[in-house]
Amino acid sequence: MKHLLSIVLIFISTSVFSNENPTVLMETSEGPVIIELYPTLAPKTVANFLHYVQTDGFKQTTFHRVINHFMIQGGGFEVSGKAAATFAAVENESRNGLSNKRGTIAMARTNNPDSATRQFFINHKDNDFLNAQDDRWGYSVFGKVINGMEVVDKIASLKTGAGDKPLHTVIIKSISAAKELHSNTD
Repeated sequence: MKHLLSIVLIFISTSVFSNENPTVLMETSEGPVIIELYPTLAPKTVANFLHYVQTDGFKQTTFHRVINHFMIQGGGFEVSGKAAATFAAVENESRNGLSNKRGTIAMARTNNPDSATRQFFINHKDNDFLNAQDDRWGYSVFGKVINGMEVVDKIASLKTGAGDKPLHTVIIKSISAAKELHSNTD
């Protein structure tokens, strides 16, 4: 595991900083996932997500809903099953030109378009029906997996029970901003 983290840190320190978009490392019980965020196209959503990252709000949460060939959803429940504390809901930015394509990360919400708080999902396939269309709001895409899609595939293929909950708990150990990881390698 230490060797894998070293490889991830080298990847982050050598390739991410040539890009203006922030990148985060999501450490899961199934492996690491690196996600590029799009603050220019989804500024409020990215700021909201990074607020949780900076306060360790995703630490020891789970992927609580998994539907193979659709998406994996997480960030909203602690390992104990208790709902995690939330900040204020964020304004829907689904009309930003980004599409719910395979590997993109978007905000989960209720029927209220402006109800997203902390739960997010990673699209396991192209889900264009989740995009804003005409007068219907969509689900705000704010980034994309740039490394670790095989981990997303592994999680998506897990057996599930009631409510699409994985029978094997998938833990989000942490999500860290790449710049913080870079400063730790100096």
